Amino acid sequence: MLYATGLRVSELAGLDLDALDRDARTVRVLGKGSKERMVPYGAPAARALDAYLGRRAARSGPVFVNHRGGRLGVRSIHTIVRRAVRAAGVTRRVSPHTLRHTFATHLLDHGADLRMIQELLGHSRLSTTQRYTHVSTARLLQTYEAAHPRARAASS
Repeated sequence: MLYATGLRVSELAGLDLDALDRDARTVRVLGKGSKERMVPYGAPAARALDAYLGRRAARSGPVFVNHRGGRLGVRSIHTIVRRAVRAAGVTRRVSPHTLRHTFATHLLDHGADLRMIQELLGHSRLSTTQRYTHVSTARLLQTYEAAHPRARAASS
């Protein structure tokens, strides 16, 4: 869900079941400054979420729970991510925040408007969103070649 939605780790930890619209595949998030936003998530995340929630009897309360049934905390989410990354054989350091940055960068790389990414991330200032999006060299070259009138060699 972190990569699928770009949520802050604290927002994920604070999610309650009533914030999910599983039919529409959206989640209502209470972000920084008590600002509410709707964030969609894709089919792979929906399948994983359905499988996870299908093993639980609860119909209210927190979405993500610990082994005692209490709300999963931020530190626990960090630990889960670290273990999953290690199990996947990834040697680079990856945190929940890395997944948020990657969410934003992948949206930008695939043509999403920076303003829409700002809304999804819940940033009040566009300059904050710009720090999250890392433009790849390939994307820069593609944009340059598509937009600059002298980028391509003249045809004979």
